Amino acid sequence: MRTLITGGTLIGPLGAAPTDVLVDGETVAALLAPPALLAPGAAGGGAATGAAGHPAVDADRVIDATGKYVIPGGVDVHTHMELPFGGTAACDTFATGSAAAAWGGTTTIVDFAVQRTGEVVEEGLAAWHAKAEGQCAIDYGFHMIMGGVGEAALKAMDSLVAHEGVTSFKLFMAYPGVFFSDDGQILRAMQRAADSGATIMMHAENGLAIDVLVAQALARGDTDPIYHGLTRPPALEGEATHRASVLAQVAGNPPLYFVHLSASEALGVVSAARAAGRNVFAETCPQYLYLSLEEHLGAVGFEGAKYVASPPLRTNTAPHADDLWRGLRTDDLAVVSTDHCPFCFAEQKELGRGDFSKIPNGIGTVEHRIDLIYQGVVTGKISLQRWVETCATTPARMFGLYPRKGVIAPGSDADIVIYDPNATTTISAATHHMNIDHSAWEGFEIAGKVDTVLSRGSVVVSGGQFSGRAGHGRYVPRGLSQYLR
Repeated sequence: MRTLITGGTLIGPLGAAPTDVLVDGETVAALLAPPALLAPGAAGGGAATGAAGHPAVDADRVIDATGKYVIPGGVDVHTHMELPFGGTAACDTFATGSAAAAWGGTTTIVDFAVQRTGEVVEEGLAAWHAKAEGQCAIDYGFHMIMGGVGEAALKAMDSLVAHEGVTSFKLFMAYPGVFFSDDGQILRAMQRAADSGATIMMHAENGLAIDVLVAQALARGDTDPIYHGLTRPPALEGEATHRASVLAQVAGNPPLYFVHLSASEALGVVSAARAAGRNVFAETCPQYLYLSLEEHLGAVGFEGAKYVASPPLRTNTAPHADDLWRGLRTDDLAVVSTDHCPFCFAEQKELGRGDFSKIPNGIGTVEHRIDLIYQGVVTGKISLQRWVETCATTPARMFGLYPRKGVIAPGSDADIVIYDPNATTTISAATHHMNIDHSAWEGFEIAGKVDTVLSRGSVVVSGGQFSGRAGHGRYVPRGLSQYLR
């Protein structure tokens, strides 16, 4: 099957330009100048004329992208499908979550396989392969959560890099007794990563101090959802970010990637490390750009439970969100991911009524990331090119998927989104496709809309219809980060 996408404006690493895209099977075959830009007579004057007026171009299908942007499919490198948490599990399966991602213009996810303390790393990875195999509508890869950093786990890191295409490992400075690693364990994992080139992904919050604050709040009778945020202050994210940065420096400068960065204090640490030429990177998430502790986590009654995530939403009385947008512009924040980890309000979030510490942590956003970050283009906070970089190109390069993913170029996978900047839509739980009974983004008015989505050359979304299928998505082994210094 040969597909010609014509009339659109291609957004790529060099900016925006009118460009037609020829897809042959699962890959991009060529980028073509539109017929109107060809030399006079190139598409006529007796020359053979193919699809959409292109000389000698034959296509089985022509997609008209006139007036629309043509961008690489989104790459969300932080999702948690079916993640067990607090006696329950995230309510999106790989089938429902990957389909919702496709609806929103994301064509590759990198999820987190889990090794809990005392478990075998390879068995944890195998369990996540079993969950995802034959279920995904789009391509997928895995990071590895390290819940225990012993000698066997350190050896497993090398094996996963060499043989499994898993080249990034997540450590937690939070959640004592579940995923927590102490500074010595973190240092050893970083040293191993420095040798292999693997990336250390860090959840940077001072979990031991947070547990003290949580216990004190509950003892006072402060049990509402807002106290989830008040007991996880931004200073403790900043402190942990600094400590991890220092440990990485001691370990030999392995690539260190801070997940879901939410606070000005943490961003300042990342900015300083990058200015010093270190392999330090960070992502943020839409919730930290748009939502707040006061308006959302502090909503009347128990409504704030819908917005419980870690790190928590930050106060709107400090410039956290403004600083994060600035970080996206300056590249101190390299990536926007979602940390998609949805829990239904009924029966899941409600587990924490009367005790905020029992509310499952997570917000569902995998379907809305491309739209939400495009609003930054609409309001002048970022450029079109930066929109595509943070949502597709940079995550692909950061985690060893580029140039197969994250760019529209000859030889790359034909993961392509046609985006209509003139359309509008309103986010609602009544119309979203995630398997969750509420939306953290209820009522958000969006300028722009995903029009058509191709995954490896197959149209999976078009005209408001989903034509994808479980099992189309393939596991994608990854290489090393392309940002090593």
